[in-house]
Amino acid sequence: MAHIDDPETQRANLIYIKAAMREPLLARDHEQDLARRWRDDRDEASLHELVRSYTRLVVATASRFRNYGLPLGDLVQEGNVGLMQAASRFEPEREVRFSTYAAWWIRSAMQDYILRNWSIVRTGTTAAQKSLFFNLRRLRAKIEESPSATSLTHDGRRRIAEALNVDESEVQSMEMRLAAADQSLNSPVGEGDDEWQDFLSDHRPSPEEVVIGMRDSRMRSRWLAEALGELSPRERTIIAERRLRDDGATLEELGRVLGVSKERVRQLESRAMNKLRTSMLRRVQDREELLPDA
Repeated sequence: MAHIDDPETQRANLIYIKAAMREPLLARDHEQDLARRWRDDRDEASLHELVRSYTRLVVATASRFRNYGLPLGDLVQEGNVGLMQAASRFEPEREVRFSTYAAWWIRSAMQDYILRNWSIVRTGTTAAQKSLFFNLRRLRAKIEESPSATSLTHDGRRRIAEALNVDESEVQSMEMRLAAADQSLNSPVGEGDDEWQDFLSDHRPSPEEVVIGMRDSRMRSRWLAEALGELSPRERTIIAERRLRDDGATLEELGRVLGVSKERVRQLESRAMNKLRTSMLRRVQDREELLPDA
């Protein structure tokens, strides 16, 4: 539903729009001269004249996005930010009219603002989702046979997916997202005292499971330290460098340090791992106690 401003805000917006529409259009040569003076000499008067002349473009673009339920004044403000960004990046030598170049920056600034503020749930995080958000309604109006239909048909989703080069699942997901309004988890369910959040399952470990996991982790660490103590100094070095580091050393590197071949290092590592396994198994009744729960 479109946002409705209070009367005072409406009057302020109308004054701004009328002022924007009264700004004279710029000739191509004068436009490029202003752009050069701003870029080369940082002439603020030239920047102001260039920007004011195209505030009408901001207003026209904002009017096309009014149906997203956001204040017109905010859309214009964001569009003016895009217009300023365009002015700072415009290159007159490319022989492109400033209005053509600025239109993309203005539209992009408004679209980003809409995606940030349309819902408290983040929307349009990927290029495909952004394209769907701004084009789904338009394409649906073109292809839907029944205006009263509550959802797209399979064929309709397929045609939209092909038109926007996205997956059908993304079309269905965005369709559901646009059809459902935000709702607080504290909203009541029915006439009782229950709230929506009361029906959400909590998959986190219980306090008891957390304490048991911490105890088991300490126990396994102690067993491992005791098992490592049964290895020879050379075997402990190999296990520490190969197994207990994020960037484990190679067999060749350890061979150079220990003065043996890399094949000998592999043999020593295999023997040390067997010793560790045997030592750890002596300390437990159930082998599953050696591993954390999946």
